[in-house]
Amino acid sequence: MIASLSGTVTSVQLDRAVLDVAGVGYLVHATPATLSTLHVGETARVATTLVVREDAMTLFGFVDDDERAVFERVQTVSGVGPRLALAMLAVHTPDALRRAVAGEDIAALMRVPGIGRKGAQRIALELGDKLGVPAGAPAAADGNGRGDAPAAEDRSEQVVEALVGLGWNPKAAQDALATVLREAGVDSVETSEVAGALRAALRVLGGPRS
Repeated sequence: MIASLSGTVTSVQLDRAVLDVAGVGYLVHATPATLSTLHVGETARVATTLVVREDAMTLFGFVDDDERAVFERVQTVSGVGPRLALAMLAVHTPDALRRAVAGEDIAALMRVPGIGRKGAQRIALELGDKLGVPAGAPAAADGNGRGDAPAAEDRSEQVVEALVGLGWNPKAAQDALATVLREAGVDSVETSEVAGALRAALRVLGGPRS
């Protein structure tokens, strides 16, 4: 198994990148959020997993080992293959996915293209607590048994920075995100929405520049 790659980024596209490792170019499929950390001409490291089929060998890349672990774990669910697993991580961060599964948030799981209600219910049932506990414990309940949820933090700037890292100028990145937010009827990007907002902005822009 190829557990990781370290090399020079030679190409970044909407759903894949190429890393030159000692003269060999490795094509790595990844989420928009992971790809936004890769910059052409720079050295990068990605955690990877190699999926072998009778007719192909496909390399998937991740920003860290935790994302890779979640990618591999969700494929233990019947009907979930590597492409759908990657789509889940394109929409949800690992911790957001953990929260959705632990809380049986069917609506959140159904936001992933290719997952319907029955599929979401099966994922929540079969994964259970297999993904582990999300980072950061929930707020402790007060004397009345209520917990005060922290205010959602706006991650719009993170999305803009990711777009700039993919080759777009700041003005174009900001305009694209503004279009996404306007169409969604919101004025900010929550942490769990970063990947989805980035992907939507890339569609507005026509994809990352390489």
